[in-house]
Amino acid sequence: MKYKSHGNFFALPNEIFLWGLTTGELAVYSFLRRCEDRKTRQCWPSIKTIGKAVNMSENTVRKYIRQLEERGIITAEPTEGITKAGGKRNGNLRFTLRPIQEVMDEYYARQMEDLELVAERQRVAKLLTEQESHA
Repeated sequence: MKYKSHGNFFALPNEIFLWGLTTGELAVYSFLRRCEDRKTRQCWPSIKTIGKAVNMSENTVRKYIRQLEERGIITAEPTEGITKAGGKRNGNLRFTLRPIQEVMDEYYARQMEDLELVAERQRVAKLLTEQESHA
C-alpha cells in the first residue's frame, strides 16, 4: 500500500513532547501521523506495516497502539473487507488521530485535577496536624 506523500517531510506538533510519551509510543504515533489523511485525520496501515517502519514486533506495536488509545491521542476501529468470493474478512484498523487542541485541553484538565487533589491532601494533612497539636 502506498501512502500519500507530502514531500519528504511531515509535521509533528510540538505539544506531543509535553505528553510524556515513551519512545515506542512516539515512534508509532509519528508513523501514524506520517500516514494520516490531513482532512479526515485517518489512516489504516496494517500492524505489520507499522512494525516494519518503526522496527518493532507486531505485539509491541499493538501494545503502543493500546497505550495511545488509553491516553486519548488516537482511536483505532476495526474495519471489514470483502473477499473475492464475496465473504467478509477483517481489514486493517482505521486509526483516527485526535485534534491536538482536544488532546491538549484534556491533558491540562487532568493536570489541574491532579493539582487540586494534591492541594486538598495538603489541606487535610495541615488540618490533622493542627488538630493533633491542639489535643
